Amino acid sequence: MNTKNNKRKRESQRKIETAFIELLQEKELNQISVIAICKKANLNRSTFYSSYLDIYDLVSKIGENLINDLHELYADEEKNHQNTHNFLKLFYHIKENKLFYKTYFKLGLDVNFKPSIYDKKLAKDLYNEKHIDYHIEYSKAGITAIIKHWLNNNCDISPEELFEILKDEYKDKSFILK
Repeated sequence: MNTKNNKRKRESQRKIETAFIELLQEKELNQISVIAICKKANLNRSTFYSSYLDIYDLVSKIGENLINDLHELYADEEKNHQNTHNFLKLFYHIKENKLFYKTYFKLGLDVNFKPSIYDKKLAKDLYNEKHIDYHIEYSKAGITAIIKHWLNNNCDISPEELFEILKDEYKDKSFILK
């Protein structure tokens, strides 16, 4: 496929995703049809089906794209097997993409998310390699709850303030978050 068509397809996908996310703010997933998405995006159904099998495939691809964006934020750290504990990058990304994250949580896509920013090496040192999976789940649930609350409040405080709240929660282990 040539570049012009690739660009057109990406633009159509963006329109479809945007229309879907806007509809999802007003309705539940099971109340949204492909026809409604296409009408809102001002596209034909054939355009929708050229990129997605159905609405659930659209949901899956939106989730995948968001996860890929998150991994890109921390790609250098992952590549170098290090963790700077810099949640500010994450919080800024969330604030800049509020509607996508609200959708991500509304659809329950966070259930299978494995945080790449969790420092497994440090956790092994702190907890003598015992029950690391429980510590990961605890950490993931706490951070997710804080992010959801922040999103529900329309990101009413700055990413820096949110990071300070997170650091306060870990103050007894202040060397974890810098």
